[in-house]
Amino acid sequence: MDFNAASGYMLQRLERELKPELSYHCVSHTVDVLDATRLLSGLENISPQDQILLLTASLFHDAGMIVKYKDHESASVGLAEQTLPGFGYSKPQMDEIASLIMVTKLPQRPYNHFEQIICDADLDYLGRDDFFINSFKLKHEWQTNGIRTTTLQEWFEIQVKFLSEHQYFTKSAIRLRNAKKMQHLEEIRQLLS
Repeated sequence: MDFNAASGYMLQRLERELKPELSYHCVSHTVDVLDATRLLSGLENISPQDQILLLTASLFHDAGMIVKYKDHESASVGLAEQTLPGFGYSKPQMDEIASLIMVTKLPQRPYNHFEQIICDADLDYLGRDDFFINSFKLKHEWQTNGIRTTTLQEWFEIQVKFLSEHQYFTKSAIRLRNAKKMQHLEEIRQLLS
């Protein structure tokens, strides 16, 4: 597996082919999820070989946005299956990566430790200082792409519901991000009252 070459190739493709209207699901989101995956897999004591599988899944998890917005995860798996054999990935490795990509579909329902890590990495921002910036990028993306147009009040109500129902799965993400996520939830509730 040549993750570095696969990463360079895919990041360049995302940079070229993602629509500029994708203000949230852009290259910086993919890099952000890669960084969170690297952090969490290290804290969770994942072997270097398995970290590469997790990082590769993170690299491709939203790549399907090149093809389509809705159900982009299945398109992401298709892109991974087309691309990764050229970088030395085996069929069993690609099957694992496909499972990891598909578990990022909302609502997240991870069944094993690796799936928990990628789910936590994908929504790492919920418990960080840049939560509101990312939240408004997503709101803008929805409006620009005709997904859903909302008032600010409606958006905050959606965020309250999402944050209330969301949970981090790994011990590391809970320790690092949960308190800040709950703080964001309380701040939004205060804005609504």
